Amino acid sequence: MRFIIQIFSNALAIFLAAYLVPDIVFTGDILTLFIAGLVLGLINFFIRPILKIISAPLIILTLGLFTVIINMFLLWILSYLIPELVISGFWSYFWGVLIISLVNIFLGVGRKKKEKIA
Repeated sequence: MRFIIQIFSNALAIFLAAYLVPDIVFTGDILTLFIAGLVLGLINFFIRPILKIISAPLIILTLGLFTVIINMFLLWILSYLIPELVISGFWSYFWGVLIISLVNIFLGVGRKKKEKIA
């Protein structure tokens, strides 16, 4: 159930990034948007942990700022896999990552909820 919420959150975040950033263009329909959300969720699930382990020294050296570069690379992979999503320019990737991250933080996706023990 949590993964389905993450797909919807990613789809909404991609839509908002395409709406707010002029150099991010999404030309697909709503089904393609949800497919893009699914692909982004899968990329974050499988590829992101590997990249974070490999680049751990850089992440520590930059006090975590290198994770922005990792997220930009993952967004580039998404735009490569989904032809309806066109992103041009470094700053477009930066602002897209920022918007997608803020939407996911706001919707609470990715945080583990604490369970109460009765």
